[in-house]
Amino acid sequence: MPRMEDILNLPVQDPPAAEFSAAHLKWVKVDGGRHGGDNIALIPFARVDDFVKGESSNPECPASFRVESRRKRPEGSISKPRVDGYLEYTLYWCSYGPEDFRDSQSSLEDGLNVKPASGKGSRPGRRHMMRGCVCHFTVKRLYTKPLLALIIYNQRTHVDKSGAPCHGILDQDALGTRAMYAPRISEDLRQKVMSMLYVGIPLDNIIQHHTEVVQGHGGPHNRDDFLTRNDVRNMERVIRNSSHELLEDDESSVNMWVQRHHKHVFYFQSNSGLEPFILGIQTDWQLQQMLRYGHNGSMAFHSMFGLKRLKYPLCTLLVFDLSHNAIPVAWIISSSFSSQDIQKWIGLLAERIRTKDPGWRLNSFLVDDSSLDISIIREAFQCRVLLCIWHVRRAWIRSLLKNCCNIDVQQEMFKQLGWVLYCTRSGQHSMDALDDLMQVFVDQCTFMDYFKRRWLPNIELWINGIKSLPVSSPEPNAAIESYHLRLKLKLFDELHANSWARVDWLIHKLSTELHSLYWLDQYSIETGCFENLRDKSFSMNAWCQALNIPDVDVVLDEHNLQLAKVISQTDRNLAYSIWNPGSEFSLCNCPWSRLGNLCKHVIKVANLCKSRQVARPLLAAQVYRQTMLTLLQNTPDDPLVLDHAILHATRLQHDIKSLEELSNNGLLQPLPTDISSHAAENILSPYLY
Repeated sequence: MPRMEDILNLPVQDPPAAEFSAAHLKWVKVDGGRHGGDNIALIPFARVDDFVKGESSNPECPASFRVESRRKRPEGSISKPRVDGYLEYTLYWCSYGPEDFRDSQSSLEDGLNVKPASGKGSRPGRRHMMRGCVCHFTVKRLYTKPLLALIIYNQRTHVDKSGAPCHGILDQDALGTRAMYAPRISEDLRQKVMSMLYVGIPLDNIIQHHTEVVQGHGGPHNRDDFLTRNDVRNMERVIRNSSHELLEDDESSVNMWVQRHHKHVFYFQSNSGLEPFILGIQTDWQLQQMLRYGHNGSMAFHSMFGLKRLKYPLCTLLVFDLSHNAIPVAWIISSSFSSQDIQKWIGLLAERIRTKDPGWRLNSFLVDDSSLDISIIREAFQCRVLLCIWHVRRAWIRSLLKNCCNIDVQQEMFKQLGWVLYCTRSGQHSMDALDDLMQVFVDQCTFMDYFKRRWLPNIELWINGIKSLPVSSPEPNAAIESYHLRLKLKLFDELHANSWARVDWLIHKLSTELHSLYWLDQYSIETGCFENLRDKSFSMNAWCQALNIPDVDVVLDEHNLQLAKVISQTDRNLAYSIWNPGSEFSLCNCPWSRLGNLCKHVIKVANLCKSRQVARPLLAAQVYRQTMLTLLQNTPDDPLVLDHAILHATRLQHDIKSLEELSNNGLLQPLPTDISSHAAENILSPYLY
């Protein structure tokens, strides 16, 4: 047997399953020391919760391991730490022990007055489940290796002091009782019920739905199937008594929330004179959605939300489900979103997901900030990076609609702004196109003042970003915009205006109400339940709505592509006009578009123009195709790019053939020749037209 001094030479075990138990590990008995004779194993500290969940799912003895005691030490507090010295020490004990109240429970039933034990071990609220189980283990976060956890299994079997099974299917006295199952409902069911309560589902409906689910799989199989009205009432009481304001001071309140919800915090840095405030939140459910939809899919930044109203702006990481809707899988609240500060947490998030599934791989990452150092994203996720400009388009059109009353001028200015951004008009340099815009529309003072103040200082960053990165298409843009609007609706209610300056309020709203709304959306899609409670205006974004418009309802003159019309789906006598059809900078006169939003009519016409090849490709696609031509002449050295290019060789040949056909038909506008060489690093995006 190895001695405790040799534990650092043991292999670190990291089973590939999302949750794992002692049966998945190879245990070693140690000789000597305070833990002599105990079984030990080394695992990554980030996977301790996965081990605890796996151990709680033992089919013979379902349990719920609770924290019996916990101790922590600050780094640097020990000059010569022992090899098994800890930064954190946690003792987990089976909830069916260690006290044994089976005899006292029988005495109570016989009418005898038995006084319960007192002190720390009394647990008066759970005396009915104490059956003397001695199963327990210790987890040490090693002082010398903070990323590793030493598991010391002091007693692996679920038995009482006499060595006999005391709960589960092996205990004959437990048959037919709840002692066959875990002592409490699972965290998954608790999250499910809490989400139902947050979205307003009545208690009776929750119990009825749960009963139907249990009957559907043939009766009770585990503790969750015994959900009672009291369980739901207890959770109702928790919600009713909860408040975002844990302490009067906002910073102290946030610190307390972090301590209470450490499982949902993947990064935290408190505010100080030198370091910015950063809080990264990801629940177990969000982690599962990231695993499910992020693998071989796309993820997007939705950053700098609430910059003018909230104390600190909010950044959301989004994935896209099978219905083309965005799901928030992580929230980051920070006083700084510079590349240096993003680098602190984005690598930890990527490592967290790969710890759960080593084979997980992201296909592409959409960024909405042209100043961001994209090498940080590539290093963290090893994927292609795309530029998302939906909010630029949205900001420009909203300002035009507000400050310019002439519809014809709005259309022309919007088209010119597109030419400035993509630099595609007659091969002009970006600054030449910008000068033309300023001169032609010099009389539009209000908009030009806004443009010069808000966008002119950074316009070259955006232009260079479009030249060096592929640009996302309307499909993810519509999903991101739908999330943005839902976020505004839920957070910026004037009733909560006094709370906008508090970070603890924002945390509370995100982790309760908003989280529950997205949970309900996915649960309803998967099960078909509670369809009437879903907010269909957000579950069907503009892209999804466009797919429901028949081609015959689009009036498109292929010889005059200045205007297209789409017949209304609700009023067949009404048709909406789309100016500059087929472009990212199209305008529609429907009420939704006149609010500055991306509407289904614009997307439908763009899709139809693309499929029929009756209009010039989108400006982003022209830049992309020109980049591919440049790539053929200058083969990249990056092996990641080469592998990806080989993998998509067929797609490349198809796009080049399409490019030649468009050029022969005179439908391709020339592009400037000064395409950035960095474009070669991001090619062949599935989101491009």
